[in-house]
Amino acid sequence: MSKLSIIVPVYWNSDTLMLLYEDMKEKILHKLEDYEIVFVDDGSGDNSWEIMNQIRDMDDKVRLVKLSRNFGEHSAILAGLSVCTGDCAVTKQADLQEDSELILQLYEKWKEGNKVVLAVRADRDEGAIQKFFANLYYTITRKLIMKNMPKGGFDCYLLDRQVIEVLLMLDEKNSALTLQVLWVGFKTEKVYFHRKAREIGESRWTLSKKIKLVVDSMMSFSYFPVRFMTGLGGVYAAGAVIWAIVLMVQRLTGVEDVPGWTSMMVLMLFSFGVTMVMLGILGEYIWRAFDAARNRPPFLIDQIRGFDDEEKEKEK
Repeated sequence: MSKLSIIVPVYWNSDTLMLLYEDMKEKILHKLEDYEIVFVDDGSGDNSWEIMNQIRDMDDKVRLVKLSRNFGEHSAILAGLSVCTGDCAVTKQADLQEDSELILQLYEKWKEGNKVVLAVRADRDEGAIQKFFANLYYTITRKLIMKNMPKGGFDCYLLDRQVIEVLLMLDEKNSALTLQVLWVGFKTEKVYFHRKAREIGESRWTLSKKIKLVVDSMMSFSYFPVRFMTGLGGVYAAGAVIWAIVLMVQRLTGVEDVPGWTSMMVLMLFSFGVTMVMLGILGEYIWRAFDAARNRPPFLIDQIRGFDDEEKEKEK
Protein backbone atom coordinates (compact mmCIF):
# COMPACT_ATOMS: atom_id res chain seq x y z
CA MET A 1 0.00 0.00 0.00
CA SER A 2 1.48 3.32 -1.09
CA LYS A 3 1.31 6.55 0.88
CA LEU A 4 0.83 9.99 -0.66
CA SER A 5 2.05 13.17 1.04
CA ILE A 6 0.21 16.37 0.10
CA ILE A 7 2.42 19.42 0.68
CA VAL A 8 0.55 22.72 1.09
CA PRO A 9 2.62 25.91 1.48
CA VAL A 10 0.64 28.48 3.47
CA TYR A 11 1.16 32.24 3.36
CA TRP A 12 -1.73 34.49 4.38
CA ASN A 13 -4.30 31.82 3.47
CA SER A 14 -6.52 31.86 6.55
CA ASP A 15 -9.61 32.50 4.41
CA THR A 16 -9.13 29.40 2.22
CA LEU A 17 -7.51 26.73 4.42
CA MET A 18 -10.68 25.22 5.85
CA LEU A 19 -12.36 25.35 2.44
CA LEU A 20 -9.34 23.62 0.94
CA TYR A 21 -9.40 20.80 3.48
CA GLU A 22 -13.15 20.28 3.12
CA ASP A 23 -12.78 20.20 -0.66
CA MET A 24 -10.02 17.57 -0.49
CA LYS A 25 -11.98 15.55 2.06
CA GLU A 26 -15.05 15.52 -0.15
CA LYS A 27 -13.33 14.77 -3.44
CA ILE A 28 -10.12 12.79 -2.95
CA LEU A 29 -9.03 11.79 0.56
CA HIS A 30 -11.39 8.79 0.81
CA LYS A 31 -10.08 7.53 -2.54
CA LEU A 32 -6.43 7.37 -1.44
CA GLU A 33 -4.85 4.21 -0.03
CA ASP A 34 -2.96 6.16 2.62
CA TYR A 35 -2.12 9.84 2.89
CA GLU A 36 -0.84 12.68 4.98
CA ILE A 37 -1.41 16.42 4.51
CA VAL A 38 1.57 18.58 5.42
CA PHE A 39 0.66 22.24 5.91
CA VAL A 40 3.71 24.53 6.03
CA ASP A 41 3.17 27.98 7.53
CA ASP A 42 5.66 30.21 5.71
CA GLY A 43 5.64 33.05 8.23
CA SER A 44 2.00 34.07 7.69
CA GLY A 45 0.96 37.28 9.44
CA ASP A 46 -2.68 36.21 9.81
CA ASN A 47 -4.28 33.41 11.84
CA SER A 48 -3.35 30.66 9.38
CA TRP A 49 -1.50 28.70 12.08
CA GLU A 50 -4.57 28.62 14.34
CA ILE A 51 -6.76 27.34 11.50
CA MET A 52 -4.14 24.74 10.60
CA ASN A 53 -4.31 23.50 14.19
CA GLN A 54 -8.10 23.31 13.97
CA ILE A 55 -7.78 21.12 10.88
CA ARG A 56 -5.21 18.97 12.67
CA ASP A 57 -7.70 18.41 15.51
CA MET A 58 -10.24 17.21 12.93
CA ASP A 59 -7.87 14.80 11.13
CA ASP A 60 -4.93 13.00 12.72
CA LYS A 61 -3.35 12.53 9.28
CA VAL A 62 -2.71 16.27 9.06
CA ARG A 63 0.85 17.38 9.88
CA LEU A 64 1.83 20.95 10.65
CA VAL A 65 5.12 22.75 10.10
CA LYS A 66 5.74 26.35 11.16
CA LEU A 67 8.77 28.18 9.77
CA SER A 68 10.53 30.81 11.87
CA ARG A 69 9.76 33.51 9.28
CA ASN A 70 8.82 33.96 5.64
CA PHE A 71 11.36 32.17 3.43
CA GLY A 72 9.33 31.99 0.21
CA GLU A 73 7.08 29.36 -1.33
CA HIS A 74 9.87 27.21 -2.76
CA SER A 75 11.62 26.99 0.62
CA ALA A 76 8.30 26.18 2.29
CA ILE A 77 7.76 23.31 -0.14
CA LEU A 78 11.29 22.06 0.54
CA ALA A 79 10.54 22.16 4.28
CA GLY A 80 7.45 20.05 3.68
CA LEU A 81 9.39 17.60 1.53
CA SER A 82 12.08 17.29 4.21
CA VAL A 83 9.61 16.00 6.82
CA CYS A 84 7.02 14.15 4.73
CA THR A 85 6.90 10.34 5.00
CA GLY A 86 5.04 9.34 1.83
CA ASP A 87 6.27 7.12 -0.99
CA CYS A 88 5.59 10.16 -3.17
CA ALA A 89 4.58 13.75 -2.52
CA VAL A 90 2.42 16.21 -4.41
CA THR A 91 2.36 19.99 -3.99
CA LYS A 92 -0.98 21.76 -3.61
CA GLN A 93 -1.64 25.50 -3.71
CA ALA A 94 -3.87 26.86 -0.94
CA ASP A 95 -5.68 29.41 -3.12
CA LEU A 96 -8.29 26.96 -4.55
CA GLN A 97 -7.30 27.70 -8.15
CA GLU A 98 -6.52 24.05 -8.93
CA ASP A 99 -9.22 21.40 -8.58
CA SER A 100 -8.37 18.90 -5.83
CA GLU A 101 -9.17 16.01 -8.18
CA LEU A 102 -6.02 16.95 -10.09
CA ILE A 103 -4.10 15.23 -7.29
CA LEU A 104 -5.72 11.90 -8.18
CA GLN A 105 -4.69 12.30 -11.82
CA LEU A 106 -1.09 12.95 -10.81
CA TYR A 107 -1.17 10.00 -8.39
CA GLU A 108 -2.42 7.62 -11.08
CA LYS A 109 0.40 8.68 -13.42
CA TRP A 110 2.89 7.95 -10.62
CA LYS A 111 1.43 4.47 -10.23
CA GLU A 112 2.19 3.89 -13.91
CA GLY A 113 5.91 4.21 -13.13
CA ASN A 114 6.56 7.93 -13.62
CA LYS A 115 8.80 9.51 -11.00
CA VAL A 116 7.90 13.14 -11.83
CA VAL A 117 4.40 14.20 -12.85
CA LEU A 118 3.80 17.84 -13.79
CA ALA A 119 0.42 19.59 -13.59
CA VAL A 120 0.70 21.83 -16.66
CA ARG A 121 -1.66 24.76 -17.17
CA ALA A 122 -3.45 24.33 -20.50
CA ASP A 123 -5.35 27.59 -19.92
CA ARG A 124 -6.14 30.01 -17.12
CA ASP A 125 -9.06 32.22 -16.08
CA GLU A 126 -6.93 35.15 -14.98
CA GLY A 127 -6.59 38.77 -16.04
CA ALA A 128 -4.67 39.93 -19.08
CA ILE A 129 -1.81 41.36 -16.99
CA GLN A 130 -1.31 38.12 -15.04
CA LYS A 131 -1.38 36.10 -18.25
CA PHE A 132 1.11 38.45 -19.91
CA PHE A 133 3.71 38.22 -17.12
CA ALA A 134 3.25 34.45 -16.78
CA ASN A 135 3.61 33.86 -20.52
CA LEU A 136 6.62 36.21 -20.64
CA TYR A 137 8.38 34.30 -17.86
CA TYR A 138 7.77 30.89 -19.40
CA THR A 139 8.79 32.15 -22.85
CA ILE A 140 12.08 33.47 -21.44
CA THR A 141 12.56 30.20 -19.58
CA ARG A 142 11.96 28.05 -22.67
CA LYS A 143 14.18 30.18 -24.93
CA LEU A 144 17.09 31.02 -22.65
CA ILE A 145 17.09 28.80 -19.57
CA MET A 146 15.47 25.37 -19.85
CA LYS A 147 13.99 24.20 -23.12
CA ASN A 148 11.92 21.40 -21.56
CA MET A 149 9.78 23.84 -19.56
CA PRO A 150 6.14 23.13 -20.55
CA LYS A 151 4.59 25.94 -22.57
CA GLY A 152 1.89 26.68 -20.01
CA GLY A 153 4.21 26.34 -17.04
CA PHE A 154 3.46 24.52 -13.78
CA ASP A 155 3.30 25.17 -10.05
CA CYS A 156 1.99 21.82 -8.84
CA TYR A 157 3.79 18.52 -9.33
CA LEU A 158 4.18 15.04 -7.89
CA LEU A 159 7.57 13.61 -6.96
CA ASP A 160 8.67 10.07 -6.23
CA ARG A 161 10.59 9.48 -3.00
CA GLN A 162 13.82 9.05 -4.97
CA VAL A 163 13.38 12.48 -6.57
CA ILE A 164 12.58 14.04 -3.18
CA GLU A 165 15.86 12.78 -1.77
CA VAL A 166 17.77 14.22 -4.74
CA LEU A 167 16.16 17.66 -4.34
CA LEU A 168 16.95 17.72 -0.63
CA MET A 169 20.55 16.75 -1.43
CA LEU A 170 20.91 19.71 -3.83
CA ASP A 171 20.21 22.20 -1.03
CA GLU A 172 20.33 25.18 -3.41
CA LYS A 173 19.67 28.78 -2.42
CA ASN A 174 18.36 31.65 -4.56
CA SER A 175 17.09 29.14 -7.05
CA ALA A 176 13.81 28.02 -8.62
CA LEU A 177 12.45 24.73 -7.31
CA THR A 178 10.36 24.11 -10.44
CA LEU A 179 13.50 24.30 -12.58
CA GLN A 180 15.29 21.96 -10.19
CA VAL A 181 12.43 19.49 -10.72
CA LEU A 182 12.97 19.71 -14.48
CA TRP A 183 16.75 19.55 -14.15
CA VAL A 184 16.91 16.31 -12.16
CA GLY A 185 15.35 14.39 -15.03
CA PHE A 186 13.88 10.93 -14.24
CA LYS A 187 10.84 9.55 -16.05
CA THR A 188 8.40 12.45 -16.39
CA GLU A 189 4.76 12.71 -17.42
CA LYS A 190 2.42 15.70 -17.79
CA VAL A 191 -1.20 16.21 -16.83
CA TYR A 192 -2.96 19.25 -18.32
CA PHE A 193 -5.60 21.22 -16.44
CA HIS A 194 -7.53 24.51 -16.53
CA ARG A 195 -6.47 26.97 -13.84
CA LYS A 196 -9.39 28.84 -12.31
CA ALA A 197 -9.40 32.50 -11.33
CA ARG A 198 -8.85 33.29 -7.66
CA GLU A 199 -12.18 34.05 -5.99
CA ILE A 200 -11.17 34.35 -2.32
CA GLY A 201 -8.36 36.48 -0.92
CA GLU A 202 -5.61 38.22 -2.85
CA SER A 203 -2.34 37.02 -4.26
CA ARG A 204 0.89 37.83 -2.41
CA TRP A 205 2.88 37.09 -5.56
CA THR A 206 4.20 40.63 -6.00
CA LEU A 207 6.09 42.10 -8.97
CA SER A 208 9.35 42.18 -7.00
CA LYS A 209 9.01 38.45 -6.25
CA LYS A 210 8.36 37.75 -9.92
CA ILE A 211 11.46 39.71 -10.93
CA LYS A 212 13.54 37.86 -8.34
CA LEU A 213 12.29 34.54 -9.71
CA VAL A 214 13.38 35.52 -13.23
CA VAL A 215 16.84 36.59 -11.98
CA ASP A 216 17.25 33.47 -9.83
CA SER A 217 16.19 31.23 -12.72
CA MET A 218 18.58 32.93 -15.13
CA MET A 219 21.55 32.92 -12.77
CA SER A 220 21.06 29.36 -11.53
CA PHE A 221 20.30 27.50 -14.75
CA SER A 222 21.62 29.49 -17.73
CA TYR A 223 24.92 30.71 -19.16
CA PHE A 224 23.07 33.45 -21.06
CA PRO A 225 24.10 36.42 -18.83
CA VAL A 226 27.80 35.57 -19.12
CA ARG A 227 27.54 34.86 -22.85
CA PHE A 228 25.61 38.09 -23.29
CA MET A 229 28.45 40.05 -21.69
CA THR A 230 31.01 38.25 -23.85
CA GLY A 231 29.01 38.91 -27.01
CA LEU A 232 28.42 42.56 -26.16
CA GLY A 233 32.10 42.99 -25.37
CA GLY A 234 32.95 41.50 -28.77
CA VAL A 235 30.54 43.90 -30.51
CA TYR A 236 32.12 46.85 -28.73
CA ALA A 237 35.63 45.68 -29.62
CA ALA A 238 34.64 45.34 -33.28
CA GLY A 239 32.97 48.76 -33.15
CA ALA A 240 36.14 50.28 -31.69
CA VAL A 241 38.25 48.82 -34.51
CA ILE A 242 35.84 50.14 -37.14
CA TRP A 243 35.75 53.56 -35.51
CA ALA A 244 39.56 53.64 -35.37
CA ILE A 245 39.73 52.86 -39.11
CA VAL A 246 37.22 55.65 -39.82
CA LEU A 247 39.32 58.13 -37.84
CA MET A 248 42.50 57.06 -39.63
CA VAL A 249 40.83 57.48 -43.04
CA GLN A 250 39.56 60.94 -42.03
CA ARG A 251 43.04 61.92 -40.86
CA LEU A 252 44.70 60.72 -44.06
CA THR A 253 42.14 62.41 -46.29
CA GLY A 254 42.26 65.64 -44.34
CA VAL A 255 38.65 65.38 -43.22
CA GLU A 256 38.52 65.79 -39.44
CA ASP A 257 35.52 66.46 -37.28
CA VAL A 258 37.26 68.20 -34.39
CA PRO A 259 34.10 69.56 -32.68
CA GLY A 260 32.55 66.08 -32.25
CA TRP A 261 32.28 66.28 -28.48
CA THR A 262 28.58 65.44 -28.42
CA SER A 263 28.94 62.12 -30.20
CA MET A 264 32.02 61.33 -28.12
CA MET A 265 30.23 62.03 -24.83
CA VAL A 266 27.20 59.97 -25.87
CA LEU A 267 29.50 57.08 -26.74
CA MET A 268 31.36 57.38 -23.44
CA LEU A 269 28.21 57.57 -21.32
CA PHE A 270 26.69 54.60 -23.13
CA SER A 271 29.90 52.63 -22.68
CA PHE A 272 29.99 53.40 -18.97
CA GLY A 273 26.34 52.32 -18.67
CA VAL A 274 27.06 48.99 -20.34
CA THR A 275 30.09 48.52 -18.09
CA MET A 276 27.97 49.09 -14.98
CA VAL A 277 25.36 46.60 -16.22
CA MET A 278 28.09 44.00 -16.73
CA LEU A 279 29.47 44.67 -13.25
CA GLY A 280 25.95 44.25 -11.87
CA ILE A 281 25.58 40.87 -13.57
CA LEU A 282 28.93 39.76 -12.22
CA GLY A 283 27.85 41.02 -8.79
CA GLU A 284 24.79 38.77 -8.95
CA TYR A 285 27.02 35.75 -9.49
CA ILE A 286 29.45 36.80 -6.76
CA TRP A 287 26.59 37.32 -4.29
CA ARG A 288 25.19 33.87 -5.02
CA ALA A 289 28.61 32.28 -4.59
CA PHE A 290 29.03 34.13 -1.28
CA ASP A 291 25.54 33.15 -0.10
CA ALA A 292 26.25 29.49 -0.92
CA ALA A 293 29.63 29.65 0.85
CA ARG A 294 27.96 30.82 4.06
CA ASN A 295 25.98 27.57 4.02
CA ARG A 296 22.88 29.05 5.62
CA PRO A 297 19.88 26.69 5.43
CA PRO A 298 17.11 27.57 2.94
CA PHE A 299 14.56 27.45 5.78
CA LEU A 300 14.30 27.19 9.57
CA ILE A 301 11.59 25.12 11.21
CA ASP A 302 10.17 26.61 14.40
CA GLN A 303 7.47 24.07 15.30
CA ILE A 304 6.21 20.71 14.10
CA ARG A 305 2.94 19.09 15.07
CA GLY A 306 1.50 15.74 14.09
CA PHE A 307 4.68 13.77 13.46
CA ASP A 308 5.11 10.81 15.82
CA ASP A 309 1.91 12.01 17.55
CA GLU A 310 3.68 14.70 19.52
CA GLU A 311 4.59 18.35 19.15
CA LYS A 312 8.23 19.19 18.62
CA GLU A 313 10.44 22.16 18.31
CA LYS A 314 13.11 21.82 15.72
CA GLU A 315 15.73 24.00 14.11
CA LYS A 316 17.00 22.94 10.73
